[in-house]
Amino acid sequence: MRVAVTGGGGFLGSHLCEALLRRGDSVVCLDNFSTGDPENIAPLLAHPAFEFQHSDVSVSVEVTGRVDAVAHLASPASPPDYLRHPLETLAVGSRGTENALLLALRHGARFILASTSEIYGDPLVHPQEETYWGNVNSIGPRSVYDEAKRYAEAVSAAYRRTHGVDVGIARIFNTYGPRMRPHDGRVVSSFITQALTGEPLTIYGDGGQTRSFCYVDDLVRGLVALLDSTELGPFNLGNPVERTVSELASIVLEMTGSTSEVRHHPLPVDDPVRRRPVIIRAREVLGWEPEIDITEGLRRTVAYFGARPDRLGASAAAIRGGQNETVPLAAVAPAPVAPQTIPGPAGAGVTSAAPGATVAGG
Repeated sequence: MRVAVTGGGGFLGSHLCEALLRRGDSVVCLDNFSTGDPENIAPLLAHPAFEFQHSDVSVSVEVTGRVDAVAHLASPASPPDYLRHPLETLAVGSRGTENALLLALRHGARFILASTSEIYGDPLVHPQEETYWGNVNSIGPRSVYDEAKRYAEAVSAAYRRTHGVDVGIARIFNTYGPRMRPHDGRVVSSFITQALTGEPLTIYGDGGQTRSFCYVDDLVRGLVALLDSTELGPFNLGNPVERTVSELASIVLEMTGSTSEVRHHPLPVDDPVRRRPVIIRAREVLGWEPEIDITEGLRRTVAYFGARPDRLGASAAAIRGGQNETVPLAAVAPAPVAPQTIPGPAGAGVTSAAPGATVAGG
């Protein structure tokens, strides 16, 4: 099978590319590295079944040759990213999704959408089943991501009804693991970076809010199962074990042996208080459920971060203290990759996105 993966240079996208190659598929990876990282796919470039295209999916998605499936993962996925790029986030969720759907339509390909638990907003129903319609503030600061994904689900379902595109929708809950950017502002990466660099761990609110943390290998297995099916879903993909943010902080501190203190800051606007998926549908229809517990997953993630001390040091300042939602985080340069390694438009070397480019990562 030949699979086009948008946002394939991002955290989640690169793991999906790798898993598909490992089982014998061919992969066309599309990204512009707005939130992805060339380092993520550098080991894949020599693989004979891997192709890379520097592409802004909100402008167009063009792939020559056969396409059997399209996995649309292009989007920022952490609050600091989509709060810094609100219009780009809306563009990739709307125009980018439709461009990816058009690619699937032209080729008669299976299409899967990486949606999000954020479509549930700050849920009034707990835990969250796929039948829950959500509680989203459509004009709040987080709405640029929430509503972009809700629209992406709507247009994907419409293409299935109207054009017969073989669509599947995954609602992804908090996922963590190697290749997360240390400065991306997500809670797992922030805690590990802060613990390893001796910075105070930043907790928003009283730390009693809950999340459900799924290790990336488990999540990718779910995406592959959805890709191989003909089911629409939507399917919750996440770990149903619920933990408070304070519990996560304690686990990270113990695992790293860090003496970092914990500091509390005001809870961001519309930040969900509780989040836990019901995964009965995924278990029964896709035969999927997570297998890696948080201790093992965090051990692997800490080891990955600890092997990159230079990047940790550069990122520590960017996530220090409470972040004002209207002020961009300090820029942190990605790991260096030889320009000729990643071919860009007109043969130019590309190591980062141009200013204003649409986000395509994960």
